[in-house]
Amino acid sequence: MATNIYDIAYTLQNALKEQPEFQSLQALYKQVLSDPVAKPLFTEFQNFQMTLQQKMMQGQQITQQESAQAQALFTKVSQNPLIAQLMQTEQRLNTVIQDLNKIIMKPLEDLYTGINQ
Repeated sequence: MATNIYDIAYTLQNALKEQPEFQSLQALYKQVLSDPVAKPLFTEFQNFQMTLQQKMMQGQQITQQESAQAQALFTKVSQNPLIAQLMQTEQRLNTVIQDLNKIIMKPLEDLYTGINQ
């Protein structure tokens, strides 16, 4: 019987929501959004990040001024304890997702490794 890979993906999606890293991230995100100091700072950071990502996706170069502005904003955001904790938790969840991606991509890796041998 063929396995519906999309059903497995949705099961994985639900399992990810149950992970402590995701639940911590969700709780911290709510705290950031309700904090009168952290919310505008975090929003500014997100908006600037999106602007830079869109620029890169359009093939445009990031200027030195934009790079310096990004670094200054990152430093400012990192100094807020609530946002710093959110970013650390997000990084832990990102590690979990990278591990899952390695597992999922293993059949392709094995396929191409076999071709090259």
